[in-house]
Amino acid sequence: MYCYSKFTLAPSATIGGGTVGGGVYELLTRRISSPLACIKKICVRDLQKTRDFTVDPTCTLTDSLDDVLNDETLNCIVEVMGGTGIAKDVVLRALSSGKHVVTANKALIAEHLGEIQKAIGEAEGSPSFAYEAAVCGAIPIINTLQSCYSGDNITSVMGICNGTTNFMLCKMEDGADYGEVLKEAQDLGFAEADPTADVEGHDVRAKISILAKLAYGVTVPITSIPTTGISSITSVDFEYAKSMNCTIKLIGTAARTSEHGEHDGPLTVYVAPKMVPTSHVMGGVGGAGNAVAVTSANMGLAAYTGPGAGRYPTANSIVADVMRIANGNQGPAFPKTASLKLSTDYESSFYIRISISDGLGIIKSVGACAESSGVSISQILQNAINDREAVDFCVTTEIALLSQVKMFVEELKKLSFVKKEVMFMPIMEE
Repeated sequence: MYCYSKFTLAPSATIGGGTVGGGVYELLTRRISSPLACIKKICVRDLQKTRDFTVDPTCTLTDSLDDVLNDETLNCIVEVMGGTGIAKDVVLRALSSGKHVVTANKALIAEHLGEIQKAIGEAEGSPSFAYEAAVCGAIPIINTLQSCYSGDNITSVMGICNGTTNFMLCKMEDGADYGEVLKEAQDLGFAEADPTADVEGHDVRAKISILAKLAYGVTVPITSIPTTGISSITSVDFEYAKSMNCTIKLIGTAARTSEHGEHDGPLTVYVAPKMVPTSHVMGGVGGAGNAVAVTSANMGLAAYTGPGAGRYPTANSIVADVMRIANGNQGPAFPKTASLKLSTDYESSFYIRISISDGLGIIKSVGACAESSGVSISQILQNAINDREAVDFCVTTEIALLSQVKMFVEELKKLSFVKKEVMFMPIMEE
């Protein structure tokens, strides 16, 4: 369903008819009860649908977008419908008419950031565009990056930005099967019936593109972001992770590469499961939690953790946006603009799992493949062999480029004893 909210006084909060929208309404009318957030209209898809919150008589339910967008007495729209079709039209129309916009729609922002910026710049009355709830739910990372790093130089931003996959990976670490935990996540409402956006990393891809824009001022097309999800991870990978004092997390990363000994090279933005040391702040994020770690010249590593989704956590971020607008404290939506070279060829040390039938000369052959690809092997790990026709062993590498590791994997796939798809992932530094 979709819903939008409007107010007659200063820019305020938003309301919707769904889970998050209902939470916003409750926070604004029951807990804050601010005259700056006087909600007058809610637009929903189905007027007959039963709501799980009570709408005051002063607020009108409507199923007409025009009834909301063309009402000149309303000055703020909160878009919580999701998707990138009708939602895009709503946001652009609202901005073009000078109305403030608050949204939680990360896909819309990531896919149409340029058009949104253009609409903001061309709108009369300098309307605000606020989107704290679009990334990591309750964690105030958007406002933090907009306002707290203006005198700093960010070298990397990394995020566990999807609660569904973090929930699944935590369960898998405890020994559960991928299919089993996916069904549990769906039963609990964490994952959709079609979980592709979550498990294949598309949701994180949209969010890290937004964080990259805020951290570096660069608009990164989501189609250019190398993205790997969690569907290839097995219990074997967690066994090896444990032996390395690591866990596995799906991480979105935006980082400057090093040139001349400084982080002054091209910007790399990617999504991939990573081996994360259990001692790292990211390693301790459990359940459906989210976290963002920002490394900068002035502050070193600063971590921001909290709930990544849910009715009230997400609604809280939306309400915070509305109240900032109402009080005149909302700054520019995208304060940085820069021109940096983008590179998809990031560097890291890597974990590579190889499934084989056992035999003589395997290590020698794997070493030859690594050498021909310019990859230096750091470790070879192998659990006890129970079935010589189905052996999983892994190698870890020294720092290498993604392109070199991909070449290494392609060489491995040519070997007769390799029986399944070779899986690899970056290893996070401590």
